[in-house]
Amino acid sequence: MWPQLKKRSKAAASGSLSSGSAVALILLLLLLLGGAFIPGRWIRDTSTMGETSPIITAQNLIINPIVDHQPPPRPSQSLPTIPNAEQAPAATTNQTTMNQANPIVDLRAPPLQPFPSIPEPQQAPAAIVPPFACPTGNQTGNEICRSANPTLPIPAPTLSLPRSSSCPDYFRWIHEDLRPWKSTGITRKMVERARRTANFRLVVLNGKAYVQRYCHSFQTRDVFTIWGILQLFRRYPGRIPDLDLMFDCVDWPIVRASDYRRRNGSAPPPLFRYCGDESTLDIVFPDWSFWGWAEINIKPWEVLRSELKDGNARVRWMDREPYAYWKGNPAVATARQDLLRCNVSEAHDWNARLYAQDWLKESREGFKESDLANQCIHRYKIYIEGSAWSVSEKYILACDSLALLVTPRYYDFFTRGLMPLQHYWPIRDDDKCRSIKFAVDWGNSHKQKAQAIGKEASNFILEKVKIDYVYDYMFHLLNEYAKLLRYKPTIPEGSVELCAESMACSAKGLEKKFMTESLVRSANDSSPCMMPPPYSTSEVRMIARRKANTMKKVEMWEQRARESQDNKV
Repeated sequence: MWPQLKKRSKAAASGSLSSGSAVALILLLLLLLGGAFIPGRWIRDTSTMGETSPIITAQNLIINPIVDHQPPPRPSQSLPTIPNAEQAPAATTNQTTMNQANPIVDLRAPPLQPFPSIPEPQQAPAAIVPPFACPTGNQTGNEICRSANPTLPIPAPTLSLPRSSSCPDYFRWIHEDLRPWKSTGITRKMVERARRTANFRLVVLNGKAYVQRYCHSFQTRDVFTIWGILQLFRRYPGRIPDLDLMFDCVDWPIVRASDYRRRNGSAPPPLFRYCGDESTLDIVFPDWSFWGWAEINIKPWEVLRSELKDGNARVRWMDREPYAYWKGNPAVATARQDLLRCNVSEAHDWNARLYAQDWLKESREGFKESDLANQCIHRYKIYIEGSAWSVSEKYILACDSLALLVTPRYYDFFTRGLMPLQHYWPIRDDDKCRSIKFAVDWGNSHKQKAQAIGKEASNFILEKVKIDYVYDYMFHLLNEYAKLLRYKPTIPEGSVELCAESMACSAKGLEKKFMTESLVRSANDSSPCMMPPPYSTSEVRMIARRKANTMKKVEMWEQRARESQDNKV
């Protein structure tokens, strides 16, 4: 804008207009035009700086890798085909509601543009100050971490997690996830083979964390994953062993077990990510949202868990809407788009109340309609996977509602501890509408049983997946992983040292807010929960058989109900 204005000013001064009044009139018009556009740009820049820039600065400045070569391309042949809806362009005013609700980009490559500007909610504080002194000047992340005081106060003994407490049973899956390397151990070459798709490499040496970043993750997944690991260091200072790992922040697991079953074949590369399935060997780790999801204003788990407890108490289960509720982004998966066919219409009422989440609209309006603690007002809530597993599962299970799980393919670190008819009601993925209707009809006819299942699930999530156990799961997983290493980790060339101070002090907007809220402020005074023994092969098979038999039982009930209905007709 400024160069164009200068050229026009010169033309006006040297042109055929010799009248002083004409020149003055032109200059006045130019000033008015400048006043109309330039302040508007200033306003746009300053209004988005707090939300958009942290996505860039937290990834480029905090982690700040030095890479002399381009990172390798992510292997598209190892990833599932993405539905066309997920690759839809940014929404315009002429697009449908579904496309407007789709801020998703191809997760196999770095986003070309930052996530759309997200205004901070009106209730957010004007200034968010971490509980430590942020440095002034141009100190690097390494310098900040070296000058930070690593000593944390140790609180008085607490009864929240006794020393003798045993970890929940789902911790036993740690042994299963690491079983592929039990006999071979993990070599440096194995770890470096996982670099092909990794977003970052984490090395822990002498209690300090070093990160080498290979490529952007989607949104701030890598930032809050690393932040969570740093909080583990603060919770258990000096107790995290030396280790070296690769982390992939993309949804889909890609280390296929079938590629490593050949006799005398190579061991699989150890690759950490947020979910897995029965055909892959990726190592499952707690997802970033436990420390906050800034792009869509989902608060850290410790804060949100308390709000969900309060939300459950607002409406008694018997007084809740007697329907199945779902709200989410249908554009990320064809299964979700298929689910929308089950919505109430003039022709059918499948007992479902389904809503497409418009995240762009929500971001513009300050997320007023997406408060998870205010969504526990239905007796039944539907969980359905997106492009892979979805972080929404823990929020759905925490509502006291009977969770209706559309047959999932993927698992995260805690969901293998869930059992059908104990924690949730299974829904067929090939006949969703009738399956949902039967589940709601059954629940409304067996209210106490339905309420009991919902309560069992919320107790599981709110108590056995509280942040104490999330940290303990990370602690045990990393310790067991480190035992398998057959080499001494070294600091990778181009990596940087990271600490809570270097990350929180340079963050802005919701990132800084969530980092401050989820900051571990004192070392834990007790040991982590006691790790349970591994499953035997027969126990793993028994669990799988129990789940399969229970789901078949529900399908049989549905079939009988349909046959009875057909006979009446």
